Amino acid sequence: MHTKSTDAVHPVTRISDASKRKILFANIPADGHFSPLTGLAIQLKNAGHDVRWYTGASYASKIEQLGIPFYLFKKAKEVTIHNIDEVFPQRKQIKNHVKKVIFDICTYFIARGTEFYEDIKDINESFDFDILICDSAFTGMSFVKEKLHKHAVAIGILPLCESSRQLPPPIMGLTPAKTLAGSAAHAFLRFLTNRVLFKKPHTLIDEQYQRAGMSTNGKNLFDLQIDKATLFLQSGTPGFEYKRSTMSSHIHFIGPLLPYNNSKPQTLDFEDKLRQYQKVLLVTQGTFEGDVNKLIVPAIEAFKNTNYLVIATTAGWHTAVLRGRYQAFDNIIIRDFIPFNQVMPFADVFISNGGYGGVMQSICNKLPMVVAGIHEGKNEICARVGYFKVGINLRTEHPSPERIKNAVQKILSNPVYQETIGGLSAEFGRYNPSSLCELLIDQLPLHRRP
Repeated sequence: MHTKSTDAVHPVTRISDASKRKILFANIPADGHFSPLTGLAIQLKNAGHDVRWYTGASYASKIEQLGIPFYLFKKAKEVTIHNIDEVFPQRKQIKNHVKKVIFDICTYFIARGTEFYEDIKDINESFDFDILICDSAFTGMSFVKEKLHKHAVAIGILPLCESSRQLPPPIMGLTPAKTLAGSAAHAFLRFLTNRVLFKKPHTLIDEQYQRAGMSTNGKNLFDLQIDKATLFLQSGTPGFEYKRSTMSSHIHFIGPLLPYNNSKPQTLDFEDKLRQYQKVLLVTQGTFEGDVNKLIVPAIEAFKNTNYLVIATTAGWHTAVLRGRYQAFDNIIIRDFIPFNQVMPFADVFISNGGYGGVMQSICNKLPMVVAGIHEGKNEICARVGYFKVGINLRTEHPSPERIKNAVQKILSNPVYQETIGGLSAEFGRYNPSSLCELLIDQLPLHRRP
């Protein structure tokens, strides 16, 4: 176990010793799976619970900064978006997008589940924890719950993917049908997804569970993590989710669960420009997308040398090259990282690949969006942005400068986007995510043993 003594926290009301829990956090090694859990971890730690974390080495420094003891993957392979092609060289030969998605589901998620469980089983020998809290894609969760008899709390870090007869199947980026013919088509797609398209991952899950003496209860891969969780805490609110007549009783909307942030406001070297231009556009294509030609470059090309200020964050991908390329344009700002919470209040449109955390922040700031993302489940997020009219979904990973420009102009000229995102932002504001999670977790029985 690794630990660090730093303890930068806010004062909170601490629980009694009798109510103190031992809590283990865990995450798939990806920022979108890790960051939303950090605020909750600090909330529970500050309340007096014994909070620890299990994750890959690439997140060690971030957990150290939280002052939380942690355990690293040992038997589990740390597969990330950066090394997946090295760990699985055959992946580079897969050109078909759907086949690559299925390969990733099998290798990045499903196959790691029992490895995660073996590590956590070892951790449990010295840290007999009461509750596992993990992102909703952490496939070791069900084994920990059923084999070690622990409470398992899953955090929905993507739009709710529970199957419904009223909705299309998840992962396709489709919106609810408006006609009987559309409903019939979605019913066929649900059948096709379960029985044909995802036959391989479903077979892999079944075999994995059978070897562990467990059952999937006939659930598909989208429903399984929800079904197996003691609690499923969904980031977001009902107003940003498709309506359905039934939903599992242990699913709770908790509001926008955002990353922990205890840093002081940064000094922005471009702060004077935020008020000099007619409009301000904030651009990102996420943490892990290294191809800046997908969204950042076309967004810059659309508005270079205009009276719109373009602030682009690269997450460290090719920043110097881009700054050199566009240094002649005074209205273009390119940085490795941008403090969204400081810049969004000044921005007029958020141009994004549809990462869920960024979308949550954008809604909180009443900032309408232009989104362009398909892979890693972003098509589902972007579909909701368009469906609920809090922005425009370009339905591509490679939008042209002209399409981006037209979408931005449409948002700025049509008040419906500002009105709808204002209403959704107000709904978000009625939730206190970390406190609501803490309340639900505290209601779990203290002891859950065979």
